[in-house]
Amino acid sequence: MDILFIIINLVVIVGAMGGILVYQHKNHITFTRRVFTALILGIVAGAAMQLIYGPKAAVTGTTITWLNIIGNGYVRMLQMIVIPLIFVSITSAIVNLKDLKTLGKYGVSIITVLIVTTAISAAIGIGTTLGFGLDANNIAAGVAEEARTEYLETRSEEVNASTISSKIIEVIPTNVFAAFSGTGSNATLSVVVFSMFVGTAGLAAKKKHGAEAEFFVKIINSLQTVVMGIVDIVLKVTPFGILALMTRFLATSNFVEISALGVFIIASYIALALIIVVHMIILAMHGLNPFTFIKKSATVLIFSFTSRSSAAAIPLTVKTQEKKLGVPEGIASLAASFGASIGQNGCAGMYPAMLAVMIAPAVGVNPLDPLFLVQLIVIVAISSFGVAGVGGGATFAALIVLSAMNLPVGLAGVLISIEPLIDMGRTLVNVSDSLLAGVVTAKRSGELNLDTYNSNDKAAEIVAE
Repeated sequence: MDILFIIINLVVIVGAMGGILVYQHKNHITFTRRVFTALILGIVAGAAMQLIYGPKAAVTGTTITWLNIIGNGYVRMLQMIVIPLIFVSITSAIVNLKDLKTLGKYGVSIITVLIVTTAISAAIGIGTTLGFGLDANNIAAGVAEEARTEYLETRSEEVNASTISSKIIEVIPTNVFAAFSGTGSNATLSVVVFSMFVGTAGLAAKKKHGAEAEFFVKIINSLQTVVMGIVDIVLKVTPFGILALMTRFLATSNFVEISALGVFIIASYIALALIIVVHMIILAMHGLNPFTFIKKSATVLIFSFTSRSSAAAIPLTVKTQEKKLGVPEGIASLAASFGASIGQNGCAGMYPAMLAVMIAPAVGVNPLDPLFLVQLIVIVAISSFGVAGVGGGATFAALIVLSAMNLPVGLAGVLISIEPLIDMGRTLVNVSDSLLAGVVTAKRSGELNLDTYNSNDKAAEIVAE
């Protein structure tokens, strides 16, 4: 009987709902609207399975296992293209520059935006936690939470063995092939560094060797065209990926456990909303319409929300900046690449700060002590380098901050039941900051295409029909 229900589920979700998305595509409904439709359909399908079968039922588990072919397959295709995209985009951007001063200006601006907004996010996390009176001592821990606590305490020993300075040094790859294979938490940044070396060498060769270097430039530019073509192909299935990912989340979440930590969830999303408001204020300060930014970024923000992976969102982040927001290719690639590993307002800014303030009373530390608060914000900002842009990166960031503040890391384990739900919002904010860094940098350098930024959204579709 279970097999029959599983078949019915798959026919309805993949067949009927997929048919709606195919119909929209054939009738040239905008890409953004198709993504929104997929999000809504995923919510409906997941909620229906939650109510009919329950999150732990065998029917639910098996149905989701088959749906993962679409959801996880889509995420893996994006991850597949991330490293080639970073390499060719950054290398191509550099070899086509006039001089290296421009590259340095881009990099400094992007990193500054990422770090400053992370510090602001930490302050918002602190204020929200204090405002709601959140205290880790008031959260009951079950068997799963206790197991998570033991794991975090063990993991913290590994984190303590790695200093912030060593993490910065680790972005310089000792083996570029290992970096290209995605080995290690700093693989993305390592590829960025190597790409900058290759691009810089190519730019220098153009001035010294002329014709020979031009051949290299043509190869890189050709690779860039091919890789972006692959990105376009992968992005065409975005609505189907989002439908599967959202269905999985709604169908498998245990909302009874989640409701027990409702106050923390509300506080977290209020903090995340405030961070988005800060992003909008920064855009307004640069003379840009923040609502245009939100509207045109909707597709990549929805994907980051459902996938919980800043790294997987890199291809969409680059395309959104270039095609919808008017950011030049080089700046877009740098902002997306740096933003997936540096800063991360949600995972490396807000979240560790909230945990530190919640845990402080458990060890007799006054969370209102100005010295404690200043120290916390500084540590959060500095330690935000190299946080992996995938699900779970926030936990790693929290371990670094809590260890640096001499606070017990184990108490963070009591939030395991709501981790996926909070991580969705955190990842969305992380990607928003990557987009912000690219747009602000382009605007400051006078290279933002304002016509593209302010154009009608339909005229700037990411994916060709």
